Amino acid sequence: MFTQKDLTQIEAQHLTLNDVIHQIERYRLGTDHADVVTAASIGNGIEVISEGNQEALIHLYDRCKEDLDVVKFVPASGAATRMFRFLHTFLNEYDPKKQSLSEFLKSDADTKLVTFFDRINSFPFINKVRKQIRKQFPDYKQSNKGERAVKLVTAMLKEDGLGYENLPKGLIPFHKYKKFARTAFEEQLYEGAWYAATQGETRLHFTFSEAHVSKFKKRFEKIKSRLEKKAHTQFSISYSFQKPETNHIVLNEEDQPFRNEKGELVFRPSGHGALLDNLNDIDADIIFIKNIDNVAAAEYVDTIAAQKKMLAGKLLWIQQKCFDYIKTIKRGDITDALRNEIKTFLWQQLNIKDMPVHLKDVVNLLNRPIRVCGVVKNTGAPGGGPFWVKNRNGDLSVQIVETAQIDLSDAHQRTLVQDATHFNPVDIVCGVRDYEGNKFDLQAFVNPDTGFITTKTIDGQPVRVMERPGLWNGAMAHWNTSFVEVPIITFNPVKNVNDLLQRTHRPNA
Repeated sequence: MFTQKDLTQIEAQHLTLNDVIHQIERYRLGTDHADVVTAASIGNGIEVISEGNQEALIHLYDRCKEDLDVVKFVPASGAATRMFRFLHTFLNEYDPKKQSLSEFLKSDADTKLVTFFDRINSFPFINKVRKQIRKQFPDYKQSNKGERAVKLVTAMLKEDGLGYENLPKGLIPFHKYKKFARTAFEEQLYEGAWYAATQGETRLHFTFSEAHVSKFKKRFEKIKSRLEKKAHTQFSISYSFQKPETNHIVLNEEDQPFRNEKGELVFRPSGHGALLDNLNDIDADIIFIKNIDNVAAAEYVDTIAAQKKMLAGKLLWIQQKCFDYIKTIKRGDITDALRNEIKTFLWQQLNIKDMPVHLKDVVNLLNRPIRVCGVVKNTGAPGGGPFWVKNRNGDLSVQIVETAQIDLSDAHQRTLVQDATHFNPVDIVCGVRDYEGNKFDLQAFVNPDTGFITTKTIDGQPVRVMERPGLWNGAMAHWNTSFVEVPIITFNPVKNVNDLLQRTHRPNA
């Protein structure tokens, strides 16, 4: 099946022939859909913490954090291509010589274009775009309305202009303040200072694309002094790349290795689950996880930071209870009253209904990585949510499940998704040390059965692509999990450029 040239290419991916054969077998065996039993809801897997208890948890975290290693982990390798997809389509489909702009907009069923052009002056990057237009299109003002629209979008997206369509999303200006605009990257830094700063330093770890590192470094040097002065902290930034050995070979519809026009094998990144290796390399007591595009303007940061501290306080409280129980069991100081207390704790705090009979198994159950996940009320946004799931052994657990993992052709499963009350905004606080202070090997807590296969198109041909168990899905399947409701103000993703028109992305609007 493989030539010497193929073997050289496989080796360049830091993979072995056996690795690739194993990947192909995974394709052929297929992947199971998640067996969703019911959506998690308030009182059934999701906790609502009272205002008074929230304050107590915030105080607990503030009291403890100066003695802890705290890191904010931000997946940031994605390009902004999808963010501007409807504008890219506009450039491909609209010809101002054949049709007026108003006629095209009326014939186009996608209202995002109308919104974009109507609100063009509200975007945080408009001044940069105008400056680029003056340089790139000196005849701009003499052009008709349709031509001006094409030139504006071209200046903004294309490589000979600002090149936004190929920039990382983290480097797109998101928020316009009086004297400057901030990118998502800068807002993540500033926000982190409000809850992840310890001993005068805020540590953040970004997973960049290797091709974009120099751009991020250049941006950081430009804003470092201003941002540190504003945030009253020093920033320590580390970064890593998705490891090539986490890539998966691409197959055609006949489950044979797909080859491009040059006859080469094709490998693709295997989804955000590949970042588990990167997370596993972080040595910290507390790790906050948040996606690069989920930020808000600075006026909301105190509210958002309070929720992050509350989740971290909840994590510390759960973690200390687990450690105390483990140490008591190991000393042999177990009583019937304590057994009942542990059983109640497992059910009420970690959503574990059945306590093992043997104390050794109880210790193993308590001695696992812990995640406290903020969840928001369902707004209809695409993505995953908290569900009760049954594994192959028939055991029930609460999990974050992506829509792609669910068999939507099954009417019952589809109804469970439609009736879900809460959504996963990727607002997670992690404890990755055991009761003796040793760092867990996070690879030991993955459910490998939760990867999934999707269909893509390459060179106009349908192909099959394997994704690893998602970072906050199957990659954390065997963690101890607590779901806590947080307010919708904490969830402000930018999936397309028009999302920047929302109130939380417009400072002092």
